[in-house]
Amino acid sequence: MKLDRSYQLFLEALKYLPSGVTYGNRYSEPYPIYLERAEGQYVWDVDGNRYVDLWMGHGALIMGHQYRPVVEAAVEQLRNGAHFGYSHEWEVKWAKQVCSMVPSIKMVRPTNSGTEANMYAVRLARGYTRRTLIGKFEGGWHGGYDGLQIGVTYPVDRPSSLGITENTARDTVLLAYNNLEETERRVKGRNLACIVVEPVMGAGGFIPAKREFLKGLRELCDREGIVLIFDEVITGFRLSPGGAQQLYGVIPDITVLGKAVGGGPFPAGAFGGREDIMELIDLRKHPHPYERVFHGGTYSGNPLTMRAGYTLLTELAKGEVYRHINRLGDRMRGRLEEMADGHPLHITGIGSLVCLHFTKEKPYDIHTANRTKNVEMAKEYFRHLLSKGFIFVPPHVPHLFISASHTEETIEQICDVTEEFIRARLV
Repeated sequence: MKLDRSYQLFLEALKYLPSGVTYGNRYSEPYPIYLERAEGQYVWDVDGNRYVDLWMGHGALIMGHQYRPVVEAAVEQLRNGAHFGYSHEWEVKWAKQVCSMVPSIKMVRPTNSGTEANMYAVRLARGYTRRTLIGKFEGGWHGGYDGLQIGVTYPVDRPSSLGITENTARDTVLLAYNNLEETERRVKGRNLACIVVEPVMGAGGFIPAKREFLKGLRELCDREGIVLIFDEVITGFRLSPGGAQQLYGVIPDITVLGKAVGGGPFPAGAFGGREDIMELIDLRKHPHPYERVFHGGTYSGNPLTMRAGYTLLTELAKGEVYRHINRLGDRMRGRLEEMADGHPLHITGIGSLVCLHFTKEKPYDIHTANRTKNVEMAKEYFRHLLSKGFIFVPPHVPHLFISASHTEETIEQICDVTEEFIRARLV
């Protein structure tokens, strides 16, 4: 496989970009592959090589690359104006659509990313409860917000980033994912403002929460007066029209959204929930800044993103796409689990989310996903798939996102090349 131009771009990028990339998980050894264009399930690099894309814009592109209705809506909006800085019709249509789809959301505000949305959701919960401490789960990734970038990476007793102050870390209580009894023990007497949880742990390896665990969290928060926040940046609109909360039947107080909420190809996030919580943002009801929770942003709710988001959401609301992508996900996990049986390889995921763990034990939290993890084997698997024309990042944790553009034939091909790898390296 010829990658001359990617290598030259990497050498140039190193002069101006740390690691030569714009986000650490886009780096791969010995250098990243630089893409030029995309369509449907495929991407092409600057050397002309074509790959089946299994990363799909960090999972944002549920319908695949260049989904026509979104592209056409965006082009028309570009002609009319991509950024006004004023209110407009598309933000109203978008908000109404979000509220009609997500069970917990009665009112909503847009942001420019999932990180922003999580930040504002936590601020809102603190404003509502007038409490300081927040709870989040070991291994849970909620973006780059200081208060939530605690205990993200393994081992969880070490900082997940430089620059996070001790005072900030002290305000965050780490909880045990999928372990209700231990979580209740850690929460007891702490007077938390909120608990933030991913119904399916994303960066930790697509590890679904147990239904009883989420139900228990709901009961715990009700009992202790804690605001329950679901981070559905990944699962929102991907698992069902109403996200994971619709699938699990557990309704949070605040929901955080991202990725698909802006149509897929545009930066977007959102947070919404109960009226009595969301109204703390309302400047008409709370005219003084010290009485309300601030939310804003130059590009928040821009017409390009809102129109693209509305266009995609109205299609997803029909529910038809989920039969296709969930069937493909079930098929892939089923085949992979069969071939992984008896080997240090485990498969996690739900719906259209699939993750391979080169571990000796079945992962159900960050500890079981990392204690026996073979990072080098995961990287070898990445290189094997790349050589066969399949691409994803990051190499050390194979997260595979299935989109509406993928086919049954594609899924079988991925499983076939994975079986080749298992026979060559794990037998």
